[in-house]
Amino acid sequence: MTTNRRNFIRTIGVGATGIAVGTTSASAAASAVPVSKKKEEDGQILFIGENVALADTQYGKVKGYMLRGIYYFLGIPYGADTSGANRFMPPQKPKPWKDVYQAIWWGDSSPQIMEKKYANFFNGFLSHLNYSDLSEDCLKLNVFTSAINDGKKRPVIVYLHGGGFTSGNSIEQEEYNGENLARFGDIVFCSLNHRLGPVGYTNLAGIGGEKFAASGNVGNLDMVAALEWVRDNIDNFGGDPGNVTIMGHSGGGMKVTTLTAMPSAKGLIHKAVVLSGSATKAGDKAASEKLGTYILREAGLTAGELDKLQYIPWLEYIKIANRAAQRLSLEAANVPGSARAGFSPVVDGFYMPQHPYYPDPTPLAADIPMIICSALNESMLLEPGQDKLTLDDVKGRIKPRAGDKAGEIVDAYMKIFPGRKPCDILSIIYSSMSGALSRQGLISLADSKSKQAPPVYTALMCWQPPLLDGHLRAFHSIDISFWFNNTDLMFTHTGGGARPRKLSEKMAGSLVNFMKSGDPNGGGLPSWPRYSAVNGETMMLDDTSVVKNDPDREGRMLLPSV
Repeated sequence: MTTNRRNFIRTIGVGATGIAVGTTSASAAASAVPVSKKKEEDGQILFIGENVALADTQYGKVKGYMLRGIYYFLGIPYGADTSGANRFMPPQKPKPWKDVYQAIWWGDSSPQIMEKKYANFFNGFLSHLNYSDLSEDCLKLNVFTSAINDGKKRPVIVYLHGGGFTSGNSIEQEEYNGENLARFGDIVFCSLNHRLGPVGYTNLAGIGGEKFAASGNVGNLDMVAALEWVRDNIDNFGGDPGNVTIMGHSGGGMKVTTLTAMPSAKGLIHKAVVLSGSATKAGDKAASEKLGTYILREAGLTAGELDKLQYIPWLEYIKIANRAAQRLSLEAANVPGSARAGFSPVVDGFYMPQHPYYPDPTPLAADIPMIICSALNESMLLEPGQDKLTLDDVKGRIKPRAGDKAGEIVDAYMKIFPGRKPCDILSIIYSSMSGALSRQGLISLADSKSKQAPPVYTALMCWQPPLLDGHLRAFHSIDISFWFNNTDLMFTHTGGGARPRKLSEKMAGSLVNFMKSGDPNGGGLPSWPRYSAVNGETMMLDDTSVVKNDPDREGRMLLPSV
């Protein structure tokens, strides 16, 4: 895929608009360019040159650029090329470079299926999808910071993108941009690409033994390598390696929970934020190893030819692996109770000794405070005639999952959310049902994590965007731009303007406080108590945010269990 260089122009152009109209807090306004600025006072915003943004890393010097007072360093290598003999292997350190590395463009995305990625125009519009070239030389990270080499130790956030464990990248959506939060909170913002799908999570240990022992978890080991890079280098970018928060949405939230269960990540993570995606469990070892044997068979190879899998062109290999996964899934569907296998981290007994938060939380996370947030309408309903749905229609739709409790469940949710349309109730119920992205799954994580001493804070994003005739709702991923002070930048999610910005400043302020101290209070939201399984204290994020005790428990407890 050819890099679209217009994205760079859009980063500068649209980003400028986002900052100019999107910041009103004192900390942000100092570096912003107000719309009302006189033309003669409207100065240069982009600076790039030999000595504009030069920083040291342990592998060599990197050069970025400065945009609106924030330093951008893009596509810095934190690991070596993972192709050929390095495929399925733990990440290797990058080779040092003598010349200055030009860190001014996004790194390659991990190999993934891109066919028809942009075919859905509506999704392309809504999400502003951005993709760079695809290659196995994808272990690159980005740094956004307000200062370099100044000796100050700023809190660091490392954002892990969504897309499950099979798709996505660090710039997939405009809201992943770290400029605004770096300015708003005087923090250092990092994001990264890592191996995904079959090149990141094919477990060949059952066939290849010790040589391939790490193969089922190398995508996660890439993220550990990135966190090691942060530990060893981020002080040159104004950051504190002793104060690192990892944060992820959807699949990124699952990355957060699985990383906290890895011994190799111990000491690299100090705080965690999970948005709309949790993995209380990781993959099953036996099932993932069985999938490995199916892949080898699909490739027409024997156990003695296992190394040949490392040299099949990546697109061909992904298609082989996906066909094998589909075949195994169809077989497993006919065997009650059989474990399903896909391409995600696995409990292998070494790199991941246990399930992250089931039945008990990993002891490796015993000193990590956590924020957990879900959205009211994770499963957004957008279909013709949805406003004409009746409550009987809703009961009929959930009956295949809920059985005889369907009516009782719908009645309970109508009581919890009075005045909502039946289509909204259906969306909320779907969003609450079992699954890693569900409200039910997030509460299971909170209940487990709250057994440990560090505080857990939970939130429910209820803010409704004024788009698509009011049908958009509080959908999956809407909260990201609010946490990162990017609501004007991600205007296709929020509509932009003062209304979402007011909530965003409070959420971003609370996130920054959490990064600093492990406590989000004092950032602008109401007093936010720590979560307990008994009371279920939850911050309801909206134009007027309030705290409620387990607001949907009466309905949620009637749902099929996770």
